[in-house]
Amino acid sequence: MPAMRPSPLRAAALLLLLASSLLAACSTLTPARRVSYDPEEFDSTTTHTRSYVATEAQTCEAARRALLSQGYMVTSASADGVSGRKSFQPAAEVHVEVEFRVVCARDINARNGARGSIAFASALQDRYGIKKVNNSATVGVGAIGSLSLPFSSSDDALVKVASETLTDERLYDRFFALIDRFLPAAAEARPAETSPVVTPEPLFESPLRPVPPSPSRG
Repeated sequence: MPAMRPSPLRAAALLLLLASSLLAACSTLTPARRVSYDPEEFDSTTTHTRSYVATEAQTCEAARRALLSQGYMVTSASADGVSGRKSFQPAAEVHVEVEFRVVCARDINARNGARGSIAFASALQDRYGIKKVNNSATVGVGAIGSLSLPFSSSDDALVKVASETLTDERLYDRFFALIDRFLPAAAEARPAETSPVVTPEPLFESPLRPVPPSPSRG
């Protein structure tokens, strides 16, 4: 009795099954793709920092004025830190918010013995997209109960889709240069703190006075 040969359709199905098995095996052997942090080399200290011959309070005051001059809404401000937020609309359904954060610290390596400070600045960019939420209408019908009708309304909501720390050196160069321009006005608004002159207190005078010696009798 001659052997039965598989039909061409059956042979094609077997080949397809074998190919899919091989692809699945290769995918399990391929290592998972890791996130690359190549830009994070920690080899530069000039992009996000700048030194000034001013106190911490003066530098942060200049940073506050710099942000206000560019339309940023200052959300917090103190003698050693300031932050501000600004909104952008690059496209019809894209909303972007940039938040600048500045921290002012004392510079112990100031030249010529003058008191200096270092400004650390970072800008965080949040991107939002519009998401439409459909709401179906529900109507109560006597003994039947509630009935969902095909009539619906849509509400638009902003959803965060990306968040990134800006690393453009030119952006920070312009910001630090603007701080330098506002430093004279900030120095007048916040004069440098001087050590108070301590006047020595007078010695405590005892209320008990010494009794004078009695005259000697001759």
